[in-house]
Amino acid sequence: MTGSRSPVAPAAPGGAAGLPAVHGEAHWTRKGDVRLALWRKYVGRPDGKRPLLFVHGSSMSSRPAFDLEIEGRPASSVMNVFARLGYDTWCVDMEGYGRSDKHRPINCDVATGADDLAAASAYILAATGADRLLLYGGSSGALRAALFTERHPERVERLALLALVWTGEGSPTLEQRRKKLPEYLANTRRPIDRAFLRTIFERDHPGTADDRVIEAFADAVLAYDDSVPTGTYVDMCANLPLVDPARIPVPTLVLRGQWDGIASFEDVVAFFARLPNPDKHLAVVPGVAHASLHERNGAIVRHLLHAFFDRPRPVYRGEP
Repeated sequence: MTGSRSPVAPAAPGGAAGLPAVHGEAHWTRKGDVRLALWRKYVGRPDGKRPLLFVHGSSMSSRPAFDLEIEGRPASSVMNVFARLGYDTWCVDMEGYGRSDKHRPINCDVATGADDLAAASAYILAATGADRLLLYGGSSGALRAALFTERHPERVERLALLALVWTGEGSPTLEQRRKKLPEYLANTRRPIDRAFLRTIFERDHPGTADDRVIEAFADAVLAYDDSVPTGTYVDMCANLPLVDPARIPVPTLVLRGQWDGIASFEDVVAFFARLPNPDKHLAVVPGVAHASLHERNGAIVRHLLHAFFDRPRPVYRGEP
């Protein structure tokens, strides 16, 4: 195991509801000469708990996506929610994001992110002693997670994909994004600001998220980055499909928000139909657009994820 751990951070407060305190730890590992930042949260002791790795999308680092702490809203941190459900939760900043290294002159495409997950998963499995991990990815994080699973299915126990785009057919979001493809191709990074971050919540169906949450999310993202790599945008605009569902052999959950414009329902269903494992699940989440974990109906998404990750293994699989 290559990497290091920082001292335990202050526990997340239990709050008025008397929720258990959640402990946080900063970890570091390397991918060649690239240093990657990991963040871990758990309740009590992590020994024997199943590791769950969250994979962020194109326009933010991992902690704003998965550990957004807002006073009076304990569920805003999905890591806290799942830590209190008994998981050993992790997230990692992809190369070019957040606290991870940004020195290489590359655009950090989806394949680069899959390499990051190879390094992060090796560290997590060594640190925890687990054989496999649970894996969640949203948007381009879903592509990174799926591609990593293609390459290393032996490391993944169960895979959950949200806001996945497969071929890009029928995607209004990508139709608009392609108008700026020459700009993305000409640069390894693109600027982000508060106005742009609001569009993540408002471009498909305004009103799915509370304004207070959107502002807190923007504050958290901009505390780490004022620009992000262009690679995943280039891939989604010009290089799809990047993943072969037939080569993902693990149990898989595919979630799509009712109003998510990144992928058409038909595109998601076509991907789902090609998954070979019979333990596969497809759900459309009502009243949800693209940034579902931070939206008003995020509890439905969290419920579906927990139900999938906690699902009993099949006792009977049919005749050999």
